[in-house]
Amino acid sequence: MTEPAPAPRSGRAGVLLDVDGTLVDTNYLHALAWSRALVDAGEWAPMHAIHRLVGMGGDQLLQDLLGHDSSEASSQRAERYRPLISEARAFPGASALIRRLDSFGLAVVLATSAPADELDAMRRILACDDQIAACTTADDVRATKPAPDVFRAAMQAAALDPALTLVIGDSIWDVQAARAAGLGCIAVESGGFSAHELREEGAAAVYRNVQEILDQALTGALAPLILHARSQR
Repeated sequence: MTEPAPAPRSGRAGVLLDVDGTLVDTNYLHALAWSRALVDAGEWAPMHAIHRLVGMGGDQLLQDLLGHDSSEASSQRAERYRPLISEARAFPGASALIRRLDSFGLAVVLATSAPADELDAMRRILACDDQIAACTTADDVRATKPAPDVFRAAMQAAALDPALTLVIGDSIWDVQAARAAGLGCIAVESGGFSAHELREEGAAAVYRNVQEILDQALTGALAPLILHARSQR
């Protein structure tokens, strides 16, 4: 009996890249900004506890950290972070990874719930806009990580096929959000979470940083997706 032909794919193959802590070294700057914003609002939390929640949306971060929201801390976080972003640097291999994924025919999407001005600053740091197919910002997300909204919005922005899409992130919140969106997630340790924590949460593979992903692009976890994209060109 003849096997039925596979159903046609509904979209492109691509990679959804978290930005803070994955491509750009900002997580500790965010922790510092939150720490100062909490003091501004008459609150306090230990720095290590703040860092453990970076990558989660600010609204959820405050609930986990304090047990209640604080509009003053939320607004002050942006003010406190603005002067710190000048200290941010792209991780080695970050821009090169974006360029190489694009050269293979994969759609590269920056999937973040950061405000537009903060994303713009990180895009300037990465300096590879021509290789980025789409981006998301806070304006595209109703519920922040670990909710799946940011990755669903990113797939829609670039018309990606979820069966041909992978997430690259640095936190357990990325892994949880990817899983909730029905996507596989490759994780890096550059955000401060350990390989054990990331694997335990469900990461398909864990790398030290994006440079290691780049070095193993054709032999590591991205290889099947890259081979598929190259075969379609």
